[in-house]
Amino acid sequence: MRPTIQREQAETFRRLHREGGILVLPNAWDVITARVIESAGFAAIATSSAGVAWALGYADGERISRGEMLAVVRRIASSVRVPVTADMEAGYGTTPEAAAETARGVIAAGAVGLNLEDGTNDGRLVDAALHQDRIRAMRQVGAAAGVPLVINARTDAFEVKEWSPTERFTAADCLFVPHVSDAATIGRLAREIEGPLNVIAGPPAPTIPELERLGVKRASLGPRVIQAALGLVRRAATELRERGTYDAMADLLIPFTELQRLIAPTP
Repeated sequence: MRPTIQREQAETFRRLHREGGILVLPNAWDVITARVIESAGFAAIATSSAGVAWALGYADGERISRGEMLAVVRRIASSVRVPVTADMEAGYGTTPEAAAETARGVIAAGAVGLNLEDGTNDGRLVDAALHQDRIRAMRQVGAAAGVPLVINARTDAFEVKEWSPTERFTAADCLFVPHVSDAATIGRLAREIEGPLNVIAGPPAPTIPELERLGVKRASLGPRVIQAALGLVRRAATELRERGTYDAMADLLIPFTELQRLIAPTP
C-alpha cells in the first residue's frame, strides 16, 4: 500500500472514532470474512486475534507468532478498500522495543490501527508507566513512517479476579475495556474516560443503539462472530450426523458465485 493512501486511511479511521455515530467493527479472521464484512457496508475492518489463532490451529493468547499474525493481517489489508485495524494482543513482548517492532510490522502489513493489551499471562496487568511507554513507542513508529496509527489501548482491569469493582474501575482508564457488559458500568466508563470508549458488543452486551446511547464510540465484536460461525458449523455437523438433514444451514448459505466475486471481483 502506498504511504499516502495508508496515511489517508489512518486519518479516516481516526475520524470515525470522533465523528458521526458509534463505530461498529465485526471482526474478521481471514480474507473471505473481511470481504463479506466489507460488502455488508462497514466502514472499517478489525481483525480478531482469537479468530486468526484458532483458524491456524493455535489457542488464543499469543500462542501464534507475531509473524504469522501479521501475515494474515497483510492478506486482509490487501484484499479490502476500507481501513484495517489489527488485534496484536499484548504486543509480542513487554518492552517498548517489542511494541515498536509490532507497530512497524502492522504498518508494513498495510493496517492503520492496532490493539495493545495490558494483561499478562499470570492474570495481572503490565505496570501503567510501562504500558504508557509501549504506547508512546508505537506512536513514534507511526510518526516516523508518516502513518498516524490509531492505537486502541486495552485494559484487562475487569478480568483481574481478586480486584473489587471499585479497584477495577479505578484502573480502567484506557480506551478499550473488554470483560464488561452491564449498562451501568459501561455508561460510567463512557462518562469518565477521556477519549472514545471501545467495548465488546454481541451477547450478552446491550444492543448497538443502547451502547451508542450510553456514550460508547466504538463497539467491536471481538471473537463473537467466529464463535457464532463455529456454533453454526457444530450445529450443522451434528444435524448432518444425527439426522442427515441440512436445516441449520438452509437459510444461511451465501451463493457460491457471490463468494467467488467477493474474492475475485470482475474488473
